Amino acid sequence: MATTKQRVPTVERYTRRIRWYHAATYLTVLTLLGTGWWLLTGREGQPSLAARLTGVSDITLHTYAGWILTGLAALAVTVGARAARAFVLESVRVDKGDLRWFIRWPVAVVTGRFSHHRGHFDPGQRVANLVLVILLAALVGSGVGLTMVVGGPGFVWLQRVHRWATYLITPVLAGHILIAAGLLPGYRGVARAMHLGGRLRIDTARRVWPDWLDRRLAEDKEQPSHAVTTVRPEPSDDEPRI
Repeated sequence: MATTKQRVPTVERYTRRIRWYHAATYLTVLTLLGTGWWLLTGREGQPSLAARLTGVSDITLHTYAGWILTGLAALAVTVGARAARAFVLESVRVDKGDLRWFIRWPVAVVTGRFSHHRGHFDPGQRVANLVLVILLAALVGSGVGLTMVVGGPGFVWLQRVHRWATYLITPVLAGHILIAAGLLPGYRGVARAMHLGGRLRIDTARRVWPDWLDRRLAEDKEQPSHAVTTVRPEPSDDEPRI
């Protein structure tokens, strides 16, 4: 016997194009980090799992991933210039009440009772976005430089920048993955924003991005045929099954 599934409203946060771009970026970055740390720990002569699966050496795999990330960055600032501009503007904004959000955040990650904030991203995401962009730019810039410089002080300096950018970006990415995967109680359900169709339950969106949700629903009322903000029912994940 099974209980009747309740239907809960959802809203799309990210379009398919953005989700595919995000997936390509994080897969590339994870490949860079994996091979980078493998080489950094002195295992150059020992093929990693990725190298064995692809049949390509870790150095070559790392180089290829670096060029792919460079291409993705170029794509973002050209074809996706409008989205990139919106991303930057939303990431650098500072609103009244942001400090209160940060003060309440350590408890909210467990309770889900986040302080209200404005904008597309919460204050923590804004800081993480800026840090990631700066460190990724340092990695890409120094990586490209290392392919063009052979020896000398310039090579040593670029290598140092590349290494320290790797050290710094690793814990930031680990924290981003932990939160974005919805593993913390307060962020349960947010993984759907970039995966599994990109749709969020209304209660999840209200808990994590309240101002964004209000603006989305307002747009939906004005443009009921707009597919991106259409609200539709979805089976609840919390319903018991017997």
